Amino acid sequence: MRLRHPDGTVVHLGYGTNVLPAEDVDGLVAQAVGMGGRIRRAIAQRPGGPGVSGRVGLGLWLPAAAAHRLAADPAGVRRVRERLAEHGVEVVTVNAFPFAAFQGAVVKHAVYLPTWASPERLDYTLAAARVLAGLLPDDADHGSISSLPFAWHTPWSREDQQRAEAQLAALARGLAEIEAGTGRRVVVGLEPEPGCVVETVEQAVDRLAGVDRDRIGVCLDLCHLAVGFDEADRALKVLDEAGLRVVKAQPASALVVDDPADEAARSALASYAEDRFLHQVRQARPDGRPVAARDDLPEALDGPDPLAVDAPWRVHFHVPVHADPRPPLRTGRAELRASLAALLGGPAARVAHLEVETYTWSVLPDGPPADDDALAAGLAAELAWVHAELVDLGLTPI
Repeated sequence: MRLRHPDGTVVHLGYGTNVLPAEDVDGLVAQAVGMGGRIRRAIAQRPGGPGVSGRVGLGLWLPAAAAHRLAADPAGVRRVRERLAEHGVEVVTVNAFPFAAFQGAVVKHAVYLPTWASPERLDYTLAAARVLAGLLPDDADHGSISSLPFAWHTPWSREDQQRAEAQLAALARGLAEIEAGTGRRVVVGLEPEPGCVVETVEQAVDRLAGVDRDRIGVCLDLCHLAVGFDEADRALKVLDEAGLRVVKAQPASALVVDDPADEAARSALASYAEDRFLHQVRQARPDGRPVAARDDLPEALDGPDPLAVDAPWRVHFHVPVHADPRPPLRTGRAELRASLAALLGGPAARVAHLEVETYTWSVLPDGPPADDDALAAGLAAELAWVHAELVDLGLTPI
């Protein structure tokens, strides 16, 4: 789905395929084609919805093994591109954050490995960039890749930071070589996340001080931003002052608990505690002290040092952006609206790639969707909600 900002920028809106389980090339392509078609049909059937555009955008999750296989097979990449195009699917952005097994039984901290201090992370990201350069539609200005914010916060040494900085310098050189060889520009954004070496935009500015700003910037996950009690307007000012660009944004909604002492709220919240993903919890202290933190939801609720209950909590659980959880819980939809307005409601578009990323459909408390058609209906509803918000901000569907 494409829209045009009043300043002329073409804004690409798509759905991230890390919600789907396949990891081999054939499975990834089959899922992209199948789910893309289902999303198109589901959007067409929505009363008053955006209708079926010429293309459905997907943010392609490329696991490392698939990225390396395709990067070594340019003819195979062309065949994938042709097959996607035949089914009305386009890819302008890739998720290269999870290395592998993102829909495995237990992910938790494993998603932060390998770190940016490891050569494997650099090799993987460059392989994904080579593939993306071959998948880009002819009329796409550039491609984007989201990547992890260095590592989980501990252990992370000064030597790790130095190795990571050297790797990012090599990444920029590799991206320049890809552009020189293909004529296609690919940029990479590191994604601040609660609990990581880079959790805030200030930490992004600090850790990315020496990067090539033409090729490396920040991916703003709008759920992560809200969980940290940050606001997009303020975050953009910090990034502007440092000359760091927003490479990509992920419209995603956090889980909000206004009164964590309320037993009904705690009971509802406990139903979101699950074994696959990490659900960091943050609390803004009423006395102005720094945000309090717990690494996962069970720890915040019932751990040996549970989180205080005298102020609201925000939980890193990507919940569908269009739907409401069981009361008295709510979503961070208001914060998401404000973030979209900051990014795209002004005179200049601050980002051109939007990837809806509710990867948690399989672990929602009510259970996973009954089948692929039901999942596609949910994904289409999320895309339609974001699309409507963008139109309200003055963007025009293409």
